[in-house]
Amino acid sequence: MEVLNARSILVTGSNRGIGLELIRQLAEGRNQPEWIFATCRDPDGPRAQELRNLAAKHQGVKIIQLDTTDLSSVKAAAATVTEELKGTGLNLLVNNAGILMLNTQETQKTMSETYETNVIGPMIVIQEFLPLLKKASQESPHKGMSCSKAAIVNMSSIGGSITRVNIPKAVSYLCSKAALNMLTKCQSLEFVKDEILCIAVHPGWVETDMGKSVGQPQLTVEFSVKEILNTLAHLSEKDSGTFVDWEGKIVPW
Repeated sequence: MEVLNARSILVTGSNRGIGLELIRQLAEGRNQPEWIFATCRDPDGPRAQELRNLAAKHQGVKIIQLDTTDLSSVKAAAATVTEELKGTGLNLLVNNAGILMLNTQETQKTMSETYETNVIGPMIVIQEFLPLLKKASQESPHKGMSCSKAAIVNMSSIGGSITRVNIPKAVSYLCSKAALNMLTKCQSLEFVKDEILCIAVHPGWVETDMGKSVGQPQLTVEFSVKEILNTLAHLSEKDSGTFVDWEGKIVPW
């Protein structure tokens, strides 16, 4: 059975939900990365207490402040990670941070704020960490693409599937995830020469604060993340630029 074998991984929005569980399973797994960069907007705040407890138990977990809507914050985080890696590259970047604003009527404010976090945020994070991803790819002895070599994982949603959407609720969120899917596809074409794998992942309807805000989720956070990590371990160049669910099954655009 293939396992994820990335030496360094960075996850945005890692203080709760899927992001926190990713950090937990990576830190407690039998194939623990040497560097696990857990980023969030307010590392010292009360909502990051569980993440701080986790980092205290695992030496490889490094908490870094990163607000995906603040370019200076992203640049500072990239500089910190570069220093921590001591000349090596970043193997896996997981753009997990995102927001869902439930409104009876969409406004310019809800749409712009959602896009800023869910689309522009991942874009600038990738731009700032791209040199580290390229370095990891260039230094890898492995041919082709994989999440153990150099990869970008954008955490999307089935709500971003134009084919599958059937409820006009949280329009700004649905539009932002469709845009994130397009961003992923464009990045996969741009970075193919660098052998950086790019993929959009639907984690399922998960028991997170966001998931529970729109009904009764079907998956536990633990199960979803376990399956996502298993899926990431099996991805190759044939999967780059696609949209898959937690089990690795193709989701229609």
